[in-house]
Amino acid sequence: MDVYSLPVPGSGGKTCSQIFEEAGCDTPASPNCGACMGGPKDTHARLNEPQVCVSTTNRNFPGRMGHKEGQIYLASPYTAAASALTGYVTDPREFLQ
Repeated sequence: MDVYSLPVPGSGGKTCSQIFEEAGCDTPASPNCGACMGGPKDTHARLNEPQVCVSTTNRNFPGRMGHKEGQIYLASPYTAAASALTGYVTDPREFLQ
């Protein structure tokens, strides 16, 4: 799915990218490997303020996915996708009908 041009059903014609940006998310980034999310000390997340993240990775510990004070919530892919669309941790069942 193209997050920049395809509208999300039921969104009034908005794309995923527009929904993410309106929810205060950073511009959607390319997928990466689980081991690289925290990355070296010069990565974006370690150089900037703590961020809130809903992730589908299988584990987390302080600093693994960036700033040591970041709020990282581990979730299923459905919960992560629903949360990305709403801008807050969301039960995905309303999107699965």
